[in-house]
Amino acid sequence: MNAQRQFDDIVLGSIELFCLAAEAGSFTAAAHAAGVTPAAVSRSIARLEKRLGVRLFVRSTRSIRLTEGGREYFEHCRTALNQLVEAERRVTGEQAQPSGVIRVSAPTTYGHYRLLPLLPAFRARHPLITVEAQISNRNIDMHEENFDVAIRFRALPDSTVVARHLEDAELVVVASPEYLRGAGRPETLPDLERHECVQFALPSSGRRIPWLFRLDGRDKELLLTSHYSCSEDVLAGVTLARAGAGLFQTYRFVVEKDLADGSLVEVLQPFAGRSRPVSLIYPHGRLLPSRVRAFVDFMLEHRQPPSPATAHAA
Repeated sequence: MNAQRQFDDIVLGSIELFCLAAEAGSFTAAAHAAGVTPAAVSRSIARLEKRLGVRLFVRSTRSIRLTEGGREYFEHCRTALNQLVEAERRVTGEQAQPSGVIRVSAPTTYGHYRLLPLLPAFRARHPLITVEAQISNRNIDMHEENFDVAIRFRALPDSTVVARHLEDAELVVVASPEYLRGAGRPETLPDLERHECVQFALPSSGRRIPWLFRLDGRDKELLLTSHYSCSEDVLAGVTLARAGAGLFQTYRFVVEKDLADGSLVEVLQPFAGRSRPVSLIYPHGRLLPSRVRAFVDFMLEHRQPPSPATAHAA
């Protein structure tokens, strides 16, 4: 049998440097991480481009960015290198603890009330993992911005990611006792027309989010008006409701403490029961890095049980 090596040490080293440069967006940063010179990184990338006959980066005096071919090559190389790392860990023993940095993106509501309170317990279990949490409602590109996982309301229609269900977040309509004393308590959905219904607008489009209800066993959406509108951070609507600005529809887990201490009052309970799904999203791949697998397993372990309202609706 005439076996032939497909990759020598120089090519494998060049692939590692290429992935570092793609992740860092800089030859200099890749060189610093690898302990070599920027010129060595540049030569390695040039060798790869010559070998492949494909330009991997578009270079300017200040930055680099992947070409379309470079992006495809990077995704395959990153998966292959992760698999090699995981294979070494498995062979050297399962006792090796997951380590490294995991980058997580989550919306403000889920970040503050679900994700961040869990992180100390996650770190206690996996002390060698560093967590970088981006808490924002900004839409991210997981590949472009090198996020390992993201938490999103509504699963993304993207075949390049895996979506795991975390919970169905129940929606409620709330107001302060002061507001209800002055404006009265809405008893039916048409009553909303005479109330201040604080609006949330999507930052990407400016489109107002409809309020969701269940009427006579059917789902119903209402587009309402108000002298108050907020965007970027849904929690701004909760703050307005606490201040007596009007009614606001939000997730029950966000206002549980307010409802318990009387700062806010739930209204329109006969029309409740709607929810939005929350998904944990991460890239497709046969082998996830152990740090990512540890985080995914931990979050699935701490999934919220269905609330009585959403369980009944289902």
